[in-house]
This record gives sequence, structure tokens and C-alpha cells, in this order.
Amino acid sequence: MSPRRVAALLAAALAVIVFAIWLSSQRHLERSTEAGDLVLPGLEPVLNSVTRIAVKKGDGTHVTLERAGSHWTVAERAWPADFSKVRKLLLDLGALNVVEEKTRLPANYPRLGVEDVNSAKATGTEVDVVTPTKTFALIVGRPSDAKSGYVRVAGAEQSLLAAPTVSVDAEPKSWLDNTLINIAAERVRAIEERPAAGAGFNATRDRKEQADFTVSPIPAGRALTTAAAADPIASSMTALTLEDVQKGTAPADAKVSHAILQTFDGLAIDAAGRKDGSRMLITFNATSTGKAAETEAQQLNARLGGWEFEIPEYRYSGIFRTLDDLLKPLPQPKNKAVKASAAK
Repeated sequence: MSPRRVAALLAAALAVIVFAIWLSSQRHLERSTEAGDLVLPGLEPVLNSVTRIAVKKGDGTHVTLERAGSHWTVAERAWPADFSKVRKLLLDLGALNVVEEKTRLPANYPRLGVEDVNSAKATGTEVDVVTPTKTFALIVGRPSDAKSGYVRVAGAEQSLLAAPTVSVDAEPKSWLDNTLINIAAERVRAIEERPAAGAGFNATRDRKEQADFTVSPIPAGRALTTAAAADPIASSMTALTLEDVQKGTAPADAKVSHAILQTFDGLAIDAAGRKDGSRMLITFNATSTGKAAETEAQQLNARLGGWEFEIPEYRYSGIFRTLDDLLKPLPQPKNKAVKASAAK
């Protein structure tokens, strides 16, 4: 056999070996997943080392959750994140297991909501969980039922039905720690309302046991709707929560209302509110008139100072009241009453 023929045979044999190795590796990479397999193997043991979670949708909505020690922050707001919600997401992702394999065809991904999120039409949500050594990326699609949903590991062809259902939102405000302020109603001694428009008033009581607040001034010929008309204002800052938050204060030309609550132990909370379109915005400034409340005032200002908070409209309306809100309507003039009766 000629040397040339021997060389050709050796080259062919080498090519066959290389192809076999490649084929074997591809079969290994594309092996079928089985029910019960973890969707993101290796994530669960390193959950405590996760430093960042990035969530994004095809329409550009996105949020970044960043860890510093034991605390999480919503980067887009620079405000603390809801730790329990972040923790639940990580635990669900770590425990996410395969129920069954679904389509491998990209054309069918949109039916499950697991297409890549680089298109504005994509309906799924990509979650990137970052650790010091590895990033785990998953596209979360439509739910199948209350216990499972469709997912696809980013970059993989195989889509999956997996459990538990992963709930993830790319809207930054949905991840905020919404705890704002909590002043118990029984602590409140006095309330001063200074609305941007309309008459202001004071509501006071001498002791905690006093049933109702005394309102002044009340215009001549007018009366409170009930003796307890001002009482609900005392609980307006009890368990108050935020919907969104932004750095800064109200513009200089904004129409701002003030509600100042004073407690029996010397804490004063000046809440300044304004309306910005459909948003109800509020800021807080705390002061103290005695040692008992000094530390609390300092802590409130350290946490809330320099921020505007969006709160629910019904809570805003409960804090900022006008005197007319508390008074019985003016009697209808007799001539108008007669005309109204005749019209019937």
C-alpha cells in the first residue's frame, strides 16, 4: 500500500473519530429532560450568594434588584426592595422543576410566551440571576394553571412546563418595600390642616381618652356633620403604604396642602401633599418637642427625607381635609328650594 493511500486512510479514520466525538457531545447536551429535573440546576445551592436580579420585557420595561449585605434595593428607584418578595422569587427559581418538555420550535414559542425578549411583541419576561461565578437566565412565559407555567432557559431550544408557577414583574414599583409611616391614632393629640385651597382648621383633644376631637374655627351658622367628624384624620397615617417613590421635593409653584399631626409624646409630622395628574404625592418632615420623640423624629427624617411618595388616592383624601369636608351643607336658599320643589 502506497504511503499516500495510508495517509488518506488515516485522515479518514481521524475524521470519523472527530465526528463521533462531536456527535456524542451534542447528544449529551441535548439529552431529554425528565420530570422532576431542576430547570436551573446549580442555582439552589448558591441562592445566598446572588448579587443581582435583572428582569426585563420586550417592551422595554425592566427592573434591577441589587443586593448589599442582607438588604435588597430597587436600582431604578434607589429605594429598598420588598425582601420577602425577592426571597420568594429566588426560592421558586431554585426549586423550579420540569413537569414535561414542550416545543423546541422557535415558531411555536409565542404560543407559550417563551420567545426571546428582544422583540417588542414578546409576551414573556426574562429573569437573569447573577452570582459571582455564574448567571442563570430564564424566560418566564404564560401560566398553564395555578401550579405550573411555561419557561425556557435563555439560549436553549427546549421549552418546558415547570412548577411551581413563577410570578415575576418587570415594573420597578411592584418590587418596592411599601412600608411608609405608622402613627397610631391613639397617639394623636392635635391636627392642623392647611389646604392649598379652602379653609383650614385645627382639631385637638386634651387627653387620649377623649372620644372626639374639638374642631375650630367653625363659621357662624355652620355645624359639624357629627361630633366625630375629625376623628378619622387621627388614623390617616396609621399603616400608611406607598405605591411609588421618587427623589426630590415639590416644585416651587406646586399647590401644596399641609397636614400636621402632633402626638402626646412630642412628635410632630408635617405631611405636605400635592396632586400631579392622577398621582397623589406626599413628603414628610418630622420634629420633636421633647426627648421622648427625638430619636423617632431623627429616624423618620433619615428614612423619608428628600423623597416624594405616591400613595393611594383614598389615603391622600383621608390625610388632607378641608373644613367643608367636616361641615353640614349650607341650607338651601328658600327661593331655590321652592323652584326645585315646583320642578318636581
